[in-house]
Amino acid sequence: RILRLIEKEKVTFSHCVPTIIRMLLNDAAIDSVDLTGWKVVIGGSALPEGLCEEALKRGINLFSAYGMSETCPLLTMANPKPHMLEWENEKQIAVRCSTGIPVPLVDLEIVTSDGKPLPQDGRHTGEVVVRSPWLTQSYFKESERSEALWADGWLHTGDVGYVDPEGYLHITDRTKDVIKTGGEWISSLELENIISQHEAVSEAAVIGVADEKWGERPLALVVLKPNCRDKVSEEGLKAHYQQFVAQGLIPKYGVPGRVLIVDSLAKTSVGKLNKKEMRNQYRSVLSDGQG
Repeated sequence: RILRLIEKEKVTFSHCVPTIIRMLLNDAAIDSVDLTGWKVVIGGSALPEGLCEEALKRGINLFSAYGMSETCPLLTMANPKPHMLEWENEKQIAVRCSTGIPVPLVDLEIVTSDGKPLPQDGRHTGEVVVRSPWLTQSYFKESERSEALWADGWLHTGDVGYVDPEGYLHITDRTKDVIKTGGEWISSLELENIISQHEAVSEAAVIGVADEKWGERPLALVVLKPNCRDKVSEEGLKAHYQQFVAQGLIPKYGVPGRVLIVDSLAKTSVGKLNKKEMRNQYRSVLSDGQG
């Protein structure tokens, strides 16, 4: 129905979560609808590079934006700068899937755990803090949470990331979703982005689960495309991760201990991945220390 409405009403601009774009691209009617020139801003959760690539092939001008309920909501947008439109596809996709450049009137910093600002050089990672005229001032009847939200005079997003030399913010994880294995931090978003680039993967989520030896290990949950369900194994998906290890893009310990092929992923009422529910559902998968 959405595809037909886009075609009939000649829609040029939309906003949605990645789940909706994935549903449209997987629909049987997609081949009969011309989506060239349709501009879509993705919010709600991270835009995987594999999904972005599929959308661009359909002529959809797709890019990310970032914010949260407390920021009412917009902070940044990842539309490419004019000179970037001449870049090769892979490099341009990385920009479109970043968190973006702060919009006017938004001040954004990356800070250490004790509030000290970090260089915006693409290498230093810390918590994202912001200031803007339209941000939430406090939580209703929750003074302690309000004080924590605005510690040191900046709104604390709870997101971890870095800013590259072009000025684009890259969120690497939520503070509550970062996976710590053997004392080393692993970004669940980076692992999701990698597996999304496998041709058989429809959508994926990576969570941390308890492990007796390492404290915590990443677990990848993967939904396959309908025509690939009998053609891909867990070992084949792990081998996909190993390619990125060989290229030096992720450490060996970053490869998930398990890659489970599942029918669906838990989501919230607005289509976001519900990692809290997933952690409850799969908390014992690696508890035997085999990860």
